Amino acid sequence: MRGFALLVALAAAMFAPLTRAQSVVDAAALAALAPAASRDAVELAWSAMQCAQAHGQGTRATRLTLIDYSKPSLEPRLWVFDLAQGKLLFEEVVAHGRNSGANLATSFSNVDGSLQTSLGLFLTGQTYVGHNGYSLRLDGLDKGLNDRAMARAIVVHGAPYVDAATGRKQGRLGRSFGCPAVRTAVAQSLIDAIKGGNFVFSYFPGDALALRDVKDCPALRGGVSTIATAAP
Repeated sequence: MRGFALLVALAAAMFAPLTRAQSVVDAAALAALAPAASRDAVELAWSAMQCAQAHGQGTRATRLTLIDYSKPSLEPRLWVFDLAQGKLLFEEVVAHGRNSGANLATSFSNVDGSLQTSLGLFLTGQTYVGHNGYSLRLDGLDKGLNDRAMARAIVVHGAPYVDAATGRKQGRLGRSFGCPAVRTAVAQSLIDAIKGGNFVFSYFPGDALALRDVKDCPALRGGVSTIATAAP
């Protein structure tokens, strides 16, 4: 009987969703794994994820992708963290939308046809093969900030214009129609690592992220306050 109870307990542990308590990392640990990322970006991404999970969204997520758009396109500014193992899986360059800026993204939008990048917290969805090859749908969780991502077909995909050598010659990476496009060499492995209900957080310092509704998320207030204080 004791053996049967042990088996039941082990099975429950194996199939239980990852919770914040079960994660082996926190914001400080993520910042240490990605020292080039803005500390404000890491902290706000972590807080936003915790807030979403507290409200029942992404409770089984084991990966967090951070995109720090305060950095130029020619520098690595996308990081994929394994929350269960406490590891950095990817550190990559990533394109922004054509109308968001040149080497630096400065304008962001939730509007269809804007050709601009959206900020905030997303959940990854299903993969598909389309015009840009193997791609990953993103579901925006922030009303008014990125909640039209699905309708706008904002997806993670590979693109030949995400090429550092070509980018250095023209002073910037190639740009997308608003999607976070990555190198074709890593697109499939990166997409497979984050698909199916994991978090993506797109950051830029300024007022846009302060639009997040934090009234029900006390843990998020400090992050937004820090961003607002640091904004130019």
